[in-house]
Amino acid sequence: MHHSEKRAVGTAHSKIILIGEHAVVYGEPAIALPFPTLSATCIVEHSYGKILFESEKYTGPLERIPERMKGLALCINETLLELGQKQANLKITLISNIPIARGLGSSAATAMAIVRGLSNYFATPLTKTKLKTLGNIAEKYAHGNPSGIDMETVFSDVPILFQKGFMPKPLFIQKPFYLVVADTGEIRNTKLAVASILAKRKQDPKHIEHSIHLLGLYTRETKDVLMAGDLSRLGELLNLAQIELKNLGVSDEPIDHLVNVAKNEGALGAKLTGAGRGGCIIALAENGDHASMLCKRLREAGATETWFFKVEQDSEQLSCEEWGENIESNR
Repeated sequence: MHHSEKRAVGTAHSKIILIGEHAVVYGEPAIALPFPTLSATCIVEHSYGKILFESEKYTGPLERIPERMKGLALCINETLLELGQKQANLKITLISNIPIARGLGSSAATAMAIVRGLSNYFATPLTKTKLKTLGNIAEKYAHGNPSGIDMETVFSDVPILFQKGFMPKPLFIQKPFYLVVADTGEIRNTKLAVASILAKRKQDPKHIEHSIHLLGLYTRETKDVLMAGDLSRLGELLNLAQIELKNLGVSDEPIDHLVNVAKNEGALGAKLTGAGRGGCIIALAENGDHASMLCKRLREAGATETWFFKVEQDSEQLSCEEWGENIESNR
């Protein structure tokens, strides 16, 4: 292949936290789902001279990337170092339809797409651990001390049970379900949301720790409910989780409004997803038609964007033996 024609692509999907956000920071489990509807793509091509970076937010030399995007530059430079390549002669194009700062894993997905793109361009495979470690460089810059759930979920093709300090476990989904995602249009700040809970915990440890404990219990029950295929109880657990997220102070008026609209339109359950204080909500629909109707109603009620997707078991992902092992080790 002639050098100037060389080109490679890396992709990564976004993510949804079904239940357990914020409690996961304190060692409780959380359940997250790949959200394949939205994704990031990185195109790596040969260029001459300094690395050129092209995206919707910034186009120009990588070394002059704006402060808020510096995490991506660090991730690129560290990946090239790992691959034993010079920091030059590349054009890196980033294309993403994941809304930024909405709790959908935008920074994790873009970082993973970049690392994969560079790995593919130089035809040098990286281990799973190395891919995630390099992707996490951008995550740390964006979020300070991330739990790691975003990176694990954008990397995974199946729903996962995530707990700090443990290997993520794939989850068994007995019965497919439809999840609606609605964007409030409000930008959220994960660092501020996490810091506010930390401050509250110092003032009123008893109440905050009670909410965190309950979120952990609801997450563990959700795992069992998904295995049993009990969608009405799943909806109840999402509603209960939203109550505790409100108690933690991370819900707000736009979130509460969309949650109430979804429930009034027959959603089995609804809650914020991600850090809260802006960002997105999720709602559990009865079926595909109901999910489509909920999307329409939520847009009419002020959501800037809505999507829905079907969460189901891909029987090809794991063998029965592997499911058995993972289910046992999750108990």
